[in-house]
Amino acid sequence: MTSSSRILLGIDPGLRHTGWGVIAQQGNRLSFKAAGRISPDPAAPMALRLLALAEGIDNLVKAHQPDEAAIEETFVNRNARSALILGQARGSVILALAQNGLSVAEYAANRIKQSVTGYGHAEKTQIQAMIALLLPGSGKLVTDAADALAVAVTHAHHRT
Repeated sequence: MTSSSRILLGIDPGLRHTGWGVIAQQGNRLSFKAAGRISPDPAAPMALRLLALAEGIDNLVKAHQPDEAAIEETFVNRNARSALILGQARGSVILALAQNGLSVAEYAANRIKQSVTGYGHAEKTQIQAMIALLLPGSGKLVTDAADALAVAVTHAHHRT
């Protein structure tokens, strides 16, 4: 990559599945690099699940050498326990990114949907379809990976 290109890592955090997506940005051009998800053992104790997320992020950063990272903000819902668990997963991921020297931007779900589909309340299938159009070669993705690529695309459009 030239000095004007950037490698961006997008993260869709979750304790069961944390989606990740890597894109390259060169000017206005975006290209797909890789995507997937980290899925800690659901039977493992909480501390080990959070460790698995952190180690997974650490491995991703070492493998793909991103210049910047972005993560979806926590969606606050009525279930306080779910919000707390998601917050712990996000914290583990953000810590791993920071330990690798990456700046971490945060974007609200509605902003991500608006950036990718033009509609702030888009469905997951709409996001998957737009990611396939915006990032040729990304193939058929699980929703977590498509959402993470949407975070990366949003960051490419809004980064300073």
